[in-house]
Amino acid sequence: MPLVRYACANCGTWQPWFAHEPPPHCPTCMDVRNALPENGWDFRSAARVSEQLQTTWSEALPGVLGFSCTPGFGLGGTGWLLTRPEGNVAFEGAPWYTRPALEHIASLGGIRWLSSSHVHGFGALWQLQERFDPLLVLHRDALSYTKAFKVRWPVDDEHTLAPDLTLHHVNGHYEGHSVMYDARTRSLFSGDALKVELGARGQPVGLSCHKGFHYAIPLSHAELRRYREVFERLPFENVFTPFEFARGVTREHALALFDRLLSGMPHTNAIALEELSS
Repeated sequence: MPLVRYACANCGTWQPWFAHEPPPHCPTCMDVRNALPENGWDFRSAARVSEQLQTTWSEALPGVLGFSCTPGFGLGGTGWLLTRPEGNVAFEGAPWYTRPALEHIASLGGIRWLSSSHVHGFGALWQLQERFDPLLVLHRDALSYTKAFKVRWPVDDEHTLAPDLTLHHVNGHYEGHSVMYDARTRSLFSGDALKVELGARGQPVGLSCHKGFHYAIPLSHAELRRYREVFERLPFENVFTPFEFARGVTREHALALFDRLLSGMPHTNAIALEELSS
């Protein structure tokens, strides 16, 4: 019996299941770090999602495109595409890719390498894999949430994904959580290792981090030290999360955040960038 891919409308996680019944639950929502849907499970097939969502894209930085969906679906994430002469790289996934979106990616040369920070950034990576057959690389400890696609290369704590692009395992927020550093644009694709608060004009105004966002679960001191150890080696000037692009959020801001949280009881409250700059 053929399997059908279903997306959880609450968080956007895709999973394969049997055609004659919806999945019994969503593994992402069942995790203590995530909120359960208020009105019960709502699983939507790929055919249904394709009728409901539109994919749009725009350039955040030269050579970096963000793909997102309207109306919002699941957690409402963004998939990032880095266009490069030696081959394009996709990091994180949009909730859904329409045919025009896939054709636009094809017109730019397709995708050679594909990766993500953790399950909250996976989106519809399976669509990109089926269309472009890239080398899909993830940290080995992130495999438990990858039922919807096939990981071609499970990697260890540091890995050169492509020229000037490196993956760094930070753990913390999720098992296997990794960040990607782009040396060419001095950008950190941080996954949920950082949460950026944006102001009314879209400018970054605050910074936080968390183990679980919905229930305000903070990171432990050991987890914060791991973040700090990795980030100290990455001189970034911009941050891309699955949900925000923040120009001008720097390594120094992040290190100041970690130092603040290491000085006492950790929390998940955003700290103003002005405070972290002083």
